[in-house]
Amino acid sequence: MSLKSWIEAANAPDCDFPIQNLPYGVFSVGGDTRRCGVAIGDRIVDLAACEAQGYLDAAGTFSAPHLNDFIALGRVKWEEIRSVLTALLAQDGDENVPTVAMSEATLHLPIRVTEYTDFYASRNHAFNVGVLFRGPENALPAQWTHMPIGYNGRASSVVVSGTDVIRPMGQLKGDDGPIWSASKRLDLELEIGAIVGATSDMGDRVSVDQAEQMIFGYVLLNDWSARDIQAWEYQPLGPFQAKAFATTISPWVVTQAALEPFRSKGAERQNPLLPYLHESRPGLYDINLSWSLNGEVLSRTNYNVMYYSSAQQLAHHASSGCPMRVGDLLGSGTISGPTPDSTGALLEMTEGGKKPVKIGDEERTFIQDGDTITLNGYAQGDGYRVGFGDCTGTVLPAKE
Repeated sequence: MSLKSWIEAANAPDCDFPIQNLPYGVFSVGGDTRRCGVAIGDRIVDLAACEAQGYLDAAGTFSAPHLNDFIALGRVKWEEIRSVLTALLAQDGDENVPTVAMSEATLHLPIRVTEYTDFYASRNHAFNVGVLFRGPENALPAQWTHMPIGYNGRASSVVVSGTDVIRPMGQLKGDDGPIWSASKRLDLELEIGAIVGATSDMGDRVSVDQAEQMIFGYVLLNDWSARDIQAWEYQPLGPFQAKAFATTISPWVVTQAALEPFRSKGAERQNPLLPYLHESRPGLYDINLSWSLNGEVLSRTNYNVMYYSSAQQLAHHASSGCPMRVGDLLGSGTISGPTPDSTGALLEMTEGGKKPVKIGDEERTFIQDGDTITLNGYAQGDGYRVGFGDCTGTVLPAKE
């Protein structure tokens, strides 16, 4: 029988936050100070209050307005706090643990994002986009099946779910040269973000197994993309302004420990990897994913379609001696299945805008002003699910 909590809402089979999950976030109530919390059912455990009352010891880090200080305490402390919280919140636990109603709380960006790197690790997505940009003969770059491809994004424009996104302005390709315009081909990207929980020194490398131990947890991630700005700028150095204006993440960080029962192998290899990218165990997870536009679900897929895991991406990132820091955010890349209704972006779903999709009585090729995009994800257990909550954003018109 699955473990139950004295918080009844956490025991519902479709609840994102059962006792098996215990994701971390940052919250405030009524404009008071931000502090760290854990979601369970329809409530938030006030970790700062728990520490003040002697329920647990995290060296005062739960009073910080971000999770970085707690994460930096290391894996032994992560495991200790999870064990204590599980005991306190179980059916025979302590009902005096300080909690607040989730409906009364404001959720904030859970981490201070130190660096942000986005990858390109779904073969389906990479091939589909490659066909649109370069044709089927050159769809996948020669190195794609040998190493994770990525680019350095902007940590400064990572925002928490619920934050509005302003349509970007930029250079677009015109008939007689570039024009200055608001993006007309605004898109989403359905991703998982890995949060790095340990440092590496400049000049050092880490193995995939070491990288596994460095990852604290995961969030849903929407790397908003201006496809027309991207098409004009991306040669030869890749995306720049087309991706720099906004990246939305979910407010709850689902820990690696909570996802452990859902490990999954992922896509079959087309070519053998070099030894530094070898995994000793499966590095992906069986996570059901979907995204909706204005409340209508348009796509369902699974994280286990990916070609590279977050641990492989992290190991590759450090392979040059690039130092990693607590709070680094690694985007998985768009997660797309093999069919149009399992793609992680409108660019693929509409074949570059050629085939509109129906949204009620309307049609869309790309995102319009006023549209709301919501990502969802959960791993299904026996009588419970480990969910991420919503990752949502509404598009506002470009500023004149």
